[in-house]
Amino acid sequence: MTQLPGLLDTEAIRKDFPILDRQVHDGHKLVYLDNAATSQKPRQVLDALSEYYERYNANVHRGVHVLAEEATALYEGARDKVAEFINAPSRDEVIFTKNASESLNLVANMLGWADDPYRVDHETEIVITEMEHHSNIVPWQLLAQRTGAKLRWFGLTDDGRLDLSNIDEVITEKTKIVSFVLVSNILGTQNPVEAIVRRAQEVGALVCVDASQAAPHMPLDVQALQADFVAFTGHKMCGPTGIGVLWGRQELLEDLPPFLGGGEMIETVSMHSSTYAPAPHKFEAGTPPIAQAVGLGAAIDYLNSIGMDKILAHEHALTEYAVGRLLEVPDLRIIGPTTAEERGAAISFTLGDIHPHDVGQVLDEQGIAVRVGHHCARPVCLRYGIPATTRASFYLYSTPAEIDALVDGLEHVRNFFG
Repeated sequence: MTQLPGLLDTEAIRKDFPILDRQVHDGHKLVYLDNAATSQKPRQVLDALSEYYERYNANVHRGVHVLAEEATALYEGARDKVAEFINAPSRDEVIFTKNASESLNLVANMLGWADDPYRVDHETEIVITEMEHHSNIVPWQLLAQRTGAKLRWFGLTDDGRLDLSNIDEVITEKTKIVSFVLVSNILGTQNPVEAIVRRAQEVGALVCVDASQAAPHMPLDVQALQADFVAFTGHKMCGPTGIGVLWGRQELLEDLPPFLGGGEMIETVSMHSSTYAPAPHKFEAGTPPIAQAVGLGAAIDYLNSIGMDKILAHEHALTEYAVGRLLEVPDLRIIGPTTAEERGAAISFTLGDIHPHDVGQVLDEQGIAVRVGHHCARPVCLRYGIPATTRASFYLYSTPAEIDALVDGLEHVRNFFG
């Protein structure tokens, strides 16, 4: 068995994840390498969800009976855990959404409806990057279409990094918001936050960071990022689906208008007008994702019990090993950085002229689960002149043996297609 420095005790960790014991396709052991799409869930999270529904299920905040009070305590307790996990200055800066896409749409709509000095209109510009997930492209395109704002973006270098050589020309005095991914879901690139934030602050622009591929894998400190908004999702970090997070600076949340209207987000309502509750409830209209928040809180407890620094070191060692092994495969081309430095644990590649969907299907027949397609990042594929990629992505329970299985599987793919 391959031994690498910095690895976690994956044998013990994997016992917490029942699904990793599955066999698929006539007895093949499951090799799950699709963690950038969604992570698996440990028993601790599954148990927390089951216990909530069995013992505490009720709507939150307004009830005075014991179940409502207990459910409220669990829901708001999850907010406390998130705030501590990301080092938020205040728990009231943590807004629960259904996913990171909704979080990013929330920011875009707040700015579209805001008064000066935050309003995005036909005289202003929005800056994104060419490596964004569609969830951090389409909301800004919609905002630009509605307001007349100009959408601008940073391009990519040949090795899969942001081209910031023209940063002063892209981020200008007209820029109102700069929104970019911290770690790319397709390229694995970890972006230089400090340089982008510094330039945005020079011109008075707000900064939004998509941390969906960062929060599960490394310590996330929103104060150190110096961003104005940070979005991420629960299902990629051992939590359930249906729960996302938007962190925003409190003064901004106080000034900006809500995106959704309904129950819970109000202070007073008459037939003529309404006033709104303080943040975070101002942005959480209707019945929130209660059980999902409880599950996210349990996931954070689980990750904290292992240690985010240790998870980062584990994935760095795995990624370094995986890059080296994949580059041994004839005709394989990694799309993105080919070193483990300043990159996350998602590696996209092509294999000769074999279509990625065919690669994925043959790997699946061997029990190896990878992702194929453009990974909701089609502009990246266009930039590099490819229709799609195969993506392998790792997490705290991934092992060198699974990387070896992937490499062996790719050799089988090459033989299968001649």
